[in-house]
Amino acid sequence: MTQSAAAQKPPATPRRLDPEDAQTALAEVQERLRRQHLVEELVHRQEEGDAKAPLVEDLVHRQHEAELKTLVDGLHPADIAFILESLPKDERQAIWKLVSPEHDADVLLEVEDWVRESLIEAMDRQDLVAATESMDADELADLAPDLPPDVVAEVQKGLTEEERAQLLEAMGYPEDSVGAIMDFEMVRVREDVTLEVVLRYLRRLHELPDHTDQIFVVDRQDKLQGILPLSRLLVSEPETEVRAVMNSDFLTLNPLDSDADAAGAFERYDLVSAPVMDDQGRLIGRVTIADVVDVMREDSQEQALSRAGLQEEDIFAPVSTALRNRAPWLLFNLCTAATASFVASQFEGTVSQIVILAFLMSIVAGIGGNSGNQTMTLIIRALAMGRITGRNLWQLVKRELFVTLLVGLCGSVVAALFAWVISHSVSIALVMMAAMICNMLVGASVGVLVPMVRARFGKDPAMGSSVLLTFATDSLGFFIFLGLATIFLL
Repeated sequence: MTQSAAAQKPPATPRRLDPEDAQTALAEVQERLRRQHLVEELVHRQEEGDAKAPLVEDLVHRQHEAELKTLVDGLHPADIAFILESLPKDERQAIWKLVSPEHDADVLLEVEDWVRESLIEAMDRQDLVAATESMDADELADLAPDLPPDVVAEVQKGLTEEERAQLLEAMGYPEDSVGAIMDFEMVRVREDVTLEVVLRYLRRLHELPDHTDQIFVVDRQDKLQGILPLSRLLVSEPETEVRAVMNSDFLTLNPLDSDADAAGAFERYDLVSAPVMDDQGRLIGRVTIADVVDVMREDSQEQALSRAGLQEEDIFAPVSTALRNRAPWLLFNLCTAATASFVASQFEGTVSQIVILAFLMSIVAGIGGNSGNQTMTLIIRALAMGRITGRNLWQLVKRELFVTLLVGLCGSVVAALFAWVISHSVSIALVMMAAMICNMLVGASVGVLVPMVRARFGKDPAMGSSVLLTFATDSLGFFIFLGLATIFLL
């Protein structure tokens, strides 16, 4: 008896999900691109004037493309997205053309916004329609702002009435809201059926929606009545009715809630999914842990960039783009540094008479900035977690100032000892000690006030905070240290 071709075919090797594999693949892609460029350049030089040169060059190019395609096809879409984000635009688009069409949709959803725009630019209308027509309504809503309007219109024609309504609903919510990240795929049952009926219903489904840990119990108007955990469904008697085992105590989200608040709820209650209800109590979607992880990652990246006064940018973007992103806060930082220098210049007479002060004043400014940075980091994190209220604000301020004072007392003793060793002057050591304590208190005060004031006016608490902190601790640090030296040492 002969075996079929399918039976003789060896089983496919499953792709590993390992970030280190992606980094290894990136290095290999970069090396192959470098070799491709060198070989093609060599062939072009050697065969210049030869009629066969274009043929040889094309053959070499196709060979390298085949090797790269084999490498890329073996990767997970998330790892392909990582590689595309790590390449300059020309190389990125060259690799993008080698990605199998079946992965286009997944890769577009995985890459960062600034990369997605360049990938979409490289695709023609037909490829875009093919990549997006299989997406769910919530996924399509994520991509819609970056897609040409005619492509969105074409994809909408292929949607059902329900899917079209879901797409329009998802696109209507603010960017940072629960409605913008919620998923419309979920399992719903009635409370008056038995668990056996529920199990039969689940077996008829092609597959369960991703991250399904609970089934939502609704009435005929789709109003949420409770939730049925899958774990309880599996261990309960099949004859039991859903209403007897469902949970009536559960967390719900509103589509207009902040996605950051939803992320905080998931973290606090260890959730895998949560229902989203409208103002009439109807179940309209759900949020899953996958959506929340993306929100947490994006918020973390934005916060890190904001503290330096930056916005997200392509690391391989043109110089002009980078200048527009970085120049405003750098110019502001230049102004603050100039102010600090101006303050120091007003004490030229003091510094000229006691030259050692010029070496010590940078210590005062640096320690004050470090102290303020510690306080500011704690405050920004507490604001993000919603732990600061009008009732505990003053208590928090007093605590931070007291902690800073104690740390300053300890640190200033060491600084004073160092100042005495290099200057052999007790007076300079005491001035150093007092200036350090004062500047650390300044840093702590600014570290509390800057994020709080920005949050009070609806601004990002982290935006440019480190620049403002440096301005305060440098300018006031120089003023305090040199001012005390002028009063007590001259």
